[in-house]
Amino acid sequence: MMGADMISFLRGKIAEARPQSLVLDVNGVGYELNVPLSTFDFLNPVEGMEVTLKTHLHIRETAHVLYGFATDEERDIFRLLIDRVSGIGPSMALSILCGLNVESFKAAVVAGDAAMIARAKGVGKKTAERIILELKDKVGLASTWQSQALGTTSRAAADAELALIALGFKQVDARKSIAAHLKESPDSDTDELIRSALRRMS
Repeated sequence: MMGADMISFLRGKIAEARPQSLVLDVNGVGYELNVPLSTFDFLNPVEGMEVTLKTHLHIRETAHVLYGFATDEERDIFRLLIDRVSGIGPSMALSILCGLNVESFKAAVVAGDAAMIARAKGVGKKTAERIILELKDKVGLASTWQSQALGTTSRAAADAELALIALGFKQVDARKSIAAHLKESPDSDTDELIRSALRRMS
């Protein structure tokens, strides 16, 4: 995940807008960001519009590529795919988010619906099956998402767990820290849960 936190977000005005690509004018500097269609549709960007994008900087030998997302959760899913699923790079992760919004992706993983994930451009059935297998067995997020859908896990707790796993923490440690904080402050929001867990696990 090298470089992932070098630039956390950018706030500026849209200079150019194309599906899957935005140029953001931040105090006179134009940043080109690759974005999923879900972000593009959510923002409905037009030139001159001011927006804030959560970012991920992917560093390769030949290029530094910025990816932009409308929400933390989109970025967390993107990071989860490139860091925790073998054979998934940024282009394919972006393609998956172009084909499925966050909730549809979660539902597909929970249901084991490889066909839904395989609808994304460039994602075959075997790759979709590997995504489901690795997120269910290695990462264990499917059980949390299922609990969220059933109402036994709060949205804040599920989002905080996703964010912490996307940052590289083990699920068991993330879940334990979140649960400990919720015992003390059951109405905490996602940001509070993340901050508390980071303090506990540091």
